[in-house]
Amino acid sequence: MLLIATIFAAVLIALLVVNFGAAERRVEHEIEHLYPLDDPQFFRAMGMLLGPGIVQGNRATELINGDQIFPAMLQAIRAARRTVLFETFIYWSGEIGTEMAEALSERARSGVKVHVLLDWVGSTKVDKDLVHRMRGAGVEVRMYHPLRWYNLGRMNNRTHRKLLIVDGTVGFTGGVGIAPTWTGHAQDPDHWRDSHYRVEGPVVAQMQSVMLTNWSKTTGRVLHGAEYFPPLQPAGDMPAQMFHSSPSGGSECMLMMYLIAITAAVRSIDLASAYFVPDPVALKSLASAVKRGVRVRIITPGRHTDQHTVRRASRGMWGPLLEAGVEMYEYQPTMFHCKMLIVDQLLTSVGSTNFDPRSFHLNDEANLNIYDAGFARRMTEVFEADLARSRRITLDQWRRRPAGERVRERAARLLAPIM
Repeated sequence: MLLIATIFAAVLIALLVVNFGAAERRVEHEIEHLYPLDDPQFFRAMGMLLGPGIVQGNRATELINGDQIFPAMLQAIRAARRTVLFETFIYWSGEIGTEMAEALSERARSGVKVHVLLDWVGSTKVDKDLVHRMRGAGVEVRMYHPLRWYNLGRMNNRTHRKLLIVDGTVGFTGGVGIAPTWTGHAQDPDHWRDSHYRVEGPVVAQMQSVMLTNWSKTTGRVLHGAEYFPPLQPAGDMPAQMFHSSPSGGSECMLMMYLIAITAAVRSIDLASAYFVPDPVALKSLASAVKRGVRVRIITPGRHTDQHTVRRASRGMWGPLLEAGVEMYEYQPTMFHCKMLIVDQLLTSVGSTNFDPRSFHLNDEANLNIYDAGFARRMTEVFEADLARSRRITLDQWRRRPAGERVRERAARLLAPIM
């Protein structure tokens, strides 16, 4: 019995190490500020050192909260003529889940090739009958890293990406899952504040490629051809790239992208993050930005949050940021689930990535980077509208928080590396 218990404990420890350990060496040193965002060297770093090439001729439209997001997604699905690819972390039951399933099923019955990749953990609340009905209609539904003996070493690697690509020409990405909490217009604590983005132009091919990478990893099949990658004409004048990361290949890329953007800033950094748990290098990078004259503003969730431990761990780390002059805000009306970085009114990065270890090291993530001053100005207006509904936390307020709160924050910070 003792031998069996010992073996079980050893296996459990091994699984924890495999699931939470870093597959690659992490960024340990602050990146040196060498050039601003409008320097050609910055674009070379972002497009050649880190990610896919920056492509011209794109258009992105912001969609604010469920009342704008879901009608746009459903309209695109219902207009599909050849292919629909959909990858998401959360897919729960409820009215919006049913409506999405019916739209996908109707297209499949009409001969459209519909491929749906759901994260196994994120979709545990979906009605299994809904999945069966989609499959019965011809929708190819697959689960990402389901609980199997051969997947035990990857159970903590989830796909957190939110991607919808229709006919290879229109893409959607952002922070929204398929669940009742994302419906409405953030009107109360039961309806979350979030954003999504409709995209057209050559960068949609990069979005398709990101989705198909996980599809081939899951199914063993490669989807290609004109139905998935049609010729794409310019749809606007925005340079853009679809950035992605995964523990199985380039888990540090997303963090490096954020750090290089932050390090290049010379005027402003606006960061919206549903889960903000910076590591020591990120803390130094943000503080250094303030020291060289950059205004740094960060919005995180307030008391309405689905992850109170993450919020406590985050608040416990704010001391060095507040001392450096970083402006910290907590959104008040409801859960704040946005993920957006705006740097120097030029780069806007949006998608699924939170500013935390889980997004940077454990999850599969995808962010759309747009290098356009006009889009950055519009997103700054959205950011400032959220700022108006947020409460600023000053250094004095942070220092005067109750002792019990400090104790809970210290305990939560012990879990920060795996959040």
